[in-house]
Amino acid sequence: MSNVILSRRSFAAVGGAGIASILLAACGSETPSTSSESSSTGATTSTDLAPATLPDGMGTSAKDGEFPRTVRHFRGETTLETKPSKIVVLSTGQLDDVLALGIVPAASATANDADLVPAYLAEKYNDQKSALDSMATVGTRKAPDIEAIANLKPDLILINNTNKDDSLYESLKAISPTVVTEGTGVNWKQDFLLIAAGLGTTDKANSLLSDYNTKVSDLAEKASDSDTFSFLYAQSNRNRIFAASSFVGSIAADAKLARPESQQVEKTSVDISAEQLDQADASWLFYGVQGEDDTALKSEALWETLGAVQNNHAVKVDSEMFFLNAGITAALGVIEDIQSAL
Repeated sequence: MSNVILSRRSFAAVGGAGIASILLAACGSETPSTSSESSSTGATTSTDLAPATLPDGMGTSAKDGEFPRTVRHFRGETTLETKPSKIVVLSTGQLDDVLALGIVPAASATANDADLVPAYLAEKYNDQKSALDSMATVGTRKAPDIEAIANLKPDLILINNTNKDDSLYESLKAISPTVVTEGTGVNWKQDFLLIAAGLGTTDKANSLLSDYNTKVSDLAEKASDSDTFSFLYAQSNRNRIFAASSFVGSIAADAKLARPESQQVEKTSVDISAEQLDQADASWLFYGVQGEDDTALKSEALWETLGAVQNNHAVKVDSEMFFLNAGITAALGVIEDIQSAL
């Protein structure tokens, strides 16, 4: 049977033309305290699993563009004396979010064996190709290169709280003001708002989330109530169906897309063997493959037995966008690809 293959496209909702050039700015300072004030709120569309507003006490009371500002985050609070523009991003989804908010970071960490700039971001922000090509690599997400970061003299470092190494955080904040988001894909909206609080671009973030809400509502209207939607990521030694508490799972929930029973669990993903591939079946199957070659997956004995495959509703998607990143650009791209397939 043939399968649908979606290529990456420009996502009209996030404009790349407004991305600023990388500029030098003065560094701020940090203090380990908390506060109940926050002016950063966010989107109205939400699910129980995917928070759409900042946790109480986090964010900032400063207005957009107002500096100095104090940002309360998942490791305390950070004061930024001036608007940051030379930024280092170290965690999943943060490059996506910073680009969407108008800045090309000075440097980024990478996932293991992955490109510094995922293809969907390189395509979306191709008008900033020169700046993206000039970004420095500062180690991996699990092992950032502290010396390389220090040599860059950034004015803001972004990392998420999935890295529990206290010594790493202490080293980073000694270099530059550091803001810590929560991390994990399901928290992508609140993390986007927290990054915006640091950059002084909350209005822009809220505008993008409002656009997301509109598009996800449009998807909800287009999708049939009788259809179910499955999300599968196949690796060389592992097949994973992405469940409710995942990035793509949160988007499906916002769009009120029905999920197969096997995916209605509060986990990021569920591992399945080749013999359990039927658990990935649904009215629509959106699948990605490590390395993008799906020959091995489509050679599995159960592949041709899947209803989605037989009905030509098995759609190959960009793995980086659907499964391996978690940002506003990716979210809008996921919605666009699902809606285009229906």
